[in-house]
Amino acid sequence: MIIVPSEYMGDVMGDISTRRGRIMGMEQRGKKQYLNAQMPVAEMFNYFPALKSFTQGRGRFTQEFSHYERVPEDITQKVVAAWQDNDAQ
Repeated sequence: MIIVPSEYMGDVMGDISTRRGRIMGMEQRGKKQYLNAQMPVAEMFNYFPALKSFTQGRGRFTQEFSHYERVPEDITQKVVAAWQDNDAQ
């Protein structure tokens, strides 16, 4: 769940999509938007500073495990290449 002031919705939604995230639903409560989104955990490592930056410190989020999903082929190739580079050293 991501909670942000309504005026920052465009920036937050754009960032979610660049992180391979999907918005599952949204609801407005007063001046805040509540987004229910799914995002790979690998994309969550630097999410707090990004959200803080987009919302001038007024956004927050919670996270919980949802499910496993196949990693996209291009990312799989990068991971395998990095592992092979480290293994060769």
